[in-house]
Amino acid sequence: MSTRLKIRSGRSIGLHPRITLAGLVGSVMALLAMSAAAEAAVGSPAATPKYAPDIPAKITTPDSVDTRIGRLQFKDGAPDPATIRLAYDQLDFGRGIDAYLQGMSATSVLAICRGMEDVGVGANRGIAITADLMDARSLFLTANTTTIYVVTCIDVKDGPVVVRVPPRVLGPVDDADFRWVTDVGLTGPDKGEGGDYLFVPPGYKGQVPEKGYFVAHPRTNRMLLFYRAFVEKGDIAAAVAGVKARAAIYPLSQAAQPPATEVVNVSGRKFNTISANDFSFYEELDAVVQHEPADWVDPDTVGLYAAIGIRKGQPFAPDERMKKTLTEAVAVGNAIARSNLFASRDPRTRIYTDRQWFTPFVGGSYQFLNGAERLLDARMMFFYYATGITPAMTESRPGTGSAYAISVRDATGAYLDGSRA
Repeated sequence: MSTRLKIRSGRSIGLHPRITLAGLVGSVMALLAMSAAAEAAVGSPAATPKYAPDIPAKITTPDSVDTRIGRLQFKDGAPDPATIRLAYDQLDFGRGIDAYLQGMSATSVLAICRGMEDVGVGANRGIAITADLMDARSLFLTANTTTIYVVTCIDVKDGPVVVRVPPRVLGPVDDADFRWVTDVGLTGPDKGEGGDYLFVPPGYKGQVPEKGYFVAHPRTNRMLLFYRAFVEKGDIAAAVAGVKARAAIYPLSQAAQPPATEVVNVSGRKFNTISANDFSFYEELDAVVQHEPADWVDPDTVGLYAAIGIRKGQPFAPDERMKKTLTEAVAVGNAIARSNLFASRDPRTRIYTDRQWFTPFVGGSYQFLNGAERLLDARMMFFYYATGITPAMTESRPGTGSAYAISVRDATGAYLDGSRA
C-alpha cells in the first residue's frame, strides 16, 4: 500500500510502500540539522572557506571616519545617504576651485577684450593706444604709467584676420587661454621692421596666401595682441603718430580694399579689464568655452569645466546647491591664489636669499615647466597678477629680453602700503 504526500503547490506525490510518512519527516529533519551544522562550521575559525583571501586592513573601508567635511559612515562598505551628499559636495567644491585656478588665464583674456569693447575698440575693427600714457582710472593688472601701450583683440571665428604692425614695437600675441602664439616687432619675425601678420582659424581649410604675411596658426578663435611703442628722445607724440600711420587690423576677405582702422586713445578712460572673483567668474569661463573650438584646451581641462556644468553647446545653469558650492569655491580659490602670490611657499620663486624680490618664472620657463612637470603654483601666481606671456619675458638679453621681479613686502617682511612713499 502506497502513501501520498501533499506538497505546497497542491499536488501530491506517491511514496514507496516501505517508506512511512513518519520516516520521511525524520529524514528531512536530519538533513536540516546537518545543513545547519555545516553553516555554523563555515562561520567558525576552524572552517575557513577554501577561497578566503588575506585582506590587508589598509584596503578596507571603516564603518565610520571623521574628516574635515564631517563624519563619513558606511555599512559593509556602502555609504549612507549623508555620506554620499558630503562626498559629492566636496567633489564639486574641489572642482570649482580647480576650475578657477586653471581658468583664470582664459577669463583674463576675455575681460581685456570686453574692456576694449567698452571703450569702442571692437575685435578686428579697432586698436587701443595709451597716447597720453596710463593712469589709475583704467583697471589693468600689470600695466605701467611710463609706456605707450597698443592693444587689440583678434577673432578668427569667421575667417583669417590681418594685423599690420608698425616698426619699432615689442610685444606678443596670446591665444584665448593666454598661451603664446607669436611675437611681433623686435622679437617677432618682422625683426622690428614692421609688417603684416595673418592669423588663421583652427582647422582652417581655405587658401592661405603664400607671400606677403607672417602666418600664425593659433589653437583658439580669440587672441590678444599688445605691444609697446618705443619712445625716442622723449618724443611721445612721434611714437603715437608712428602707430597711427601704420597700424591696422581687418579680415583677410577685405584685403583688396581694407577698411579704415580706428585707433582709440584710451588714456584716462574708466574701464575694466580684470576678470571676476565671484560667481560670475564661471559665467565668464562659460562664455569662453562657448566661443572656442571644442578642443581649445586639453581633454582633462575640458572635462574639468564640464564637471561643474560648463559644456560647449549647452547652457550653464547650475541649481541652487551647485551655485552655492561654486560661490564658495571661487572665494576659496581667490584666497589660495592671493596667498600664493603674497606668501609663496616655493623657495624657488625667491631671487635673493636676503631680499624680498621674487619671480613666477621658476627656472626661467615662460611655460612654467620643469622638464615634464608643470609648475602649477608658478603658473597660478603669474596669471593671477599679470597678463601677457612670451618667451622674451624670460630671456635676459640686452635690447629685446626682459627680467621680471616682484616685491610685495619691505625688508622686515611687512606688506608694502600703496598709500605710503
